[in-house]
Amino acid sequence: MPSLIDFRRRIRSVKNTQQITKAMKMVSAAKLRRAQERVIAARPYAQTMREMLANLTAAASSDDRAETSPWLAARESKRVDLIFLTSDTGLAGAFNSNLLKAAQKFAEEHAGKEITLTLVGRKGRDFFRKRNGKILSEHINVLNKPTYQDAAGIAKDVIRRYRDGETDGVYIINNDFKSVMSANLSVAQILPLQQSAASVESSSSDYIYEQSPLDMLEQLIPRLVEVSVFRAMLETVAAYQAARMTAMETASSNAKDVIETLTLHMNRVRQAAITKEIIEVVSGAAAAE
Repeated sequence: MPSLIDFRRRIRSVKNTQQITKAMKMVSAAKLRRAQERVIAARPYAQTMREMLANLTAAASSDDRAETSPWLAARESKRVDLIFLTSDTGLAGAFNSNLLKAAQKFAEEHAGKEITLTLVGRKGRDFFRKRNGKILSEHINVLNKPTYQDAAGIAKDVIRRYRDGETDGVYIINNDFKSVMSANLSVAQILPLQQSAASVESSSSDYIYEQSPLDMLEQLIPRLVEVSVFRAMLETVAAYQAARMTAMETASSNAKDVIETLTLHMNRVRQAAITKEIIEVVSGAAAAE
């Protein structure tokens, strides 16, 4: 049975840990507020741009040069590029483990294809380094304060590879921010552009293009990849801070339960010691008589 001093030391240690988790929760809450504002501001632009390019793709497909365009030419999917976003640090519950499972599932679904990785975040980098994944580029510590220039740098090699025919598809895996308590695991195809029935129907509207739709597409598709990566970075940051805040809140609550349990055991040990001393005094007094 631990002594009273051992219980006091353990209670003090847990209280110190609880103070740290509470402070980390407050820091994550402040960062989440800013990250959430940036995500909400970026979503409409990214969504509208994708819809506009889907319409533009439908219009450009009727161009005589469409078959020679690297963005519209039909190609068999044998090689794919995967942009994989994780966090640089942990202490966020199952945030990174869910992403790693999604990446493994993606590899299983694309078995037989050559997968080239663009890794954003230390956790994903470490995971695929140990498994000898084919890594195109690594980007560490860019999610602390993500900028559009960072996203453009990440997307640059992927855009070049698709334009030059070195890859047949571009995908991105990240966690989309949903709420403080949960996130949506997102596996999205960026290239080639997918035309939904709604976009095809809307593209039948009578648009007037001042330039050739194909020429416009040549300029806008690289921008679409950059915007998609930038939005994914913002979503990942917000989802990570939410997951970390929830994890630290849970840790603080667990620390409180541990403190209460240790305090109860300590009081029992102290009560037992006091009772033993009383019995010894009474026994000694009785023996003296």
